[in-house]
Amino acid sequence: MMISANDPMRKTWLPVESDSDFPIQNIPFGVFITKDDIITIGTRIGDYAIDLSALQMLGYFKGIELTDDVFLQDTLNDFISNGKKTWRAVRNRIAEIFDKNNDELKNNTKHRDVVIFKIEDVEMQLPVYIGDYTDFYSSKEHATNVGTMFRDPDNALFPNWLHIPIGYHGRSSTIVPSGVNVKRPVGQTLPKGATTPIFGASQRVDFELETAFITTDANLMGDSVPVDDAEEYIFGMVLLNDWSARDVQTWEYVPLGPFLAKNFASSISPWIITLDALEPFRVASPKQDPTPLPYLQQTGDKAFDIKLEVYIQPENSEDKLVAESNFKYMYWTMSQQLAHHTVNGCKVNSGDLMGSGTISGPTPDSYGSMLELTWAGSKPITMPDGSTRTFLHDYDTVTMKGYCKNDEVRIGFGEVRSTLLPATIKF
Repeated sequence: MMISANDPMRKTWLPVESDSDFPIQNIPFGVFITKDDIITIGTRIGDYAIDLSALQMLGYFKGIELTDDVFLQDTLNDFISNGKKTWRAVRNRIAEIFDKNNDELKNNTKHRDVVIFKIEDVEMQLPVYIGDYTDFYSSKEHATNVGTMFRDPDNALFPNWLHIPIGYHGRSSTIVPSGVNVKRPVGQTLPKGATTPIFGASQRVDFELETAFITTDANLMGDSVPVDDAEEYIFGMVLLNDWSARDVQTWEYVPLGPFLAKNFASSISPWIITLDALEPFRVASPKQDPTPLPYLQQTGDKAFDIKLEVYIQPENSEDKLVAESNFKYMYWTMSQQLAHHTVNGCKVNSGDLMGSGTISGPTPDSYGSMLELTWAGSKPITMPDGSTRTFLHDYDTVTMKGYCKNDEVRIGFGEVRSTLLPATIKF
């Protein structure tokens, strides 16, 4: 089936700003609550949220095999389980409905009133029920920076890093959508020069600039997903701020890796951008040397040119752009991550979330964490109000944005935005 929704010449009868993240060529999927307290699955064009359950009940998806209640759910999991053929058919139909040359909905005021909402009149929710969350460590620049800071610069990467996509199993219970604020975590840390740990609020809370992909039901337990088939099981992508407590992490991560330093909060953008929408922005991924083992050897361009930005806004001040990176820098692709994740027979389900790991580029302004931007606190960043940051302060707001752009169209992710609140210490 052709992806007619991606036609760069298509225009919509809805008003859309030229620099919008959500032109008619995007058609993301999300879940929102209307001003009448009705939860529904929807899409977005410009600054309008579109109720897909209302469209279905009014007969606009006739001819597409959908259950009657697929858009009446409070998550996208069932829709995602229908597979790529259905996702593509629905996107194509939405593009037809809102095409400037289609008057069917445009001229039906009664239907428009129950289908279309101003974006400020809806409240975005987590788009999927996330049963499992895996976070990878797939940026060579990030891994090299961290290894240089804390180990021998000549051996910054562990011996296995260039052979397998490193990952760990995260915690899905504390994944929240943009707009939900996050408390500073507490835990054990080992002060510099000390031999005994102390307990208290983390003093080194950091952001991690990431993306994440969301899967459909990919395999049965015991089976694996071939690397060149992996994209068939990837529904789409979101922005991910994988909050980290660096001082807690330093003390706890040996021998088994991240735990309390990571699982206190992870924030995602609420609109899932499909791989179909990102198709025009494919690029080659970085050359891999040594050549991976056969099950990780992929063909074709599997990376995407997604520009990424991070802003920090102190309380009662302006925000500051602190990092500009790009998803195309990632050493290990999403296809390789999913293939490796399942090669041992691990079952992957609809709604599972797979984080990219911190996305850092080759230059200091493209580093994806405060740990790198300030080089472990040795190079403070000055904010617009004159204050400085080595790590995040209470009431700092972190905003991450992402978009793709060529000469014909811009496809954006919106943003993931949340404020760091003071810790609550009960002991």
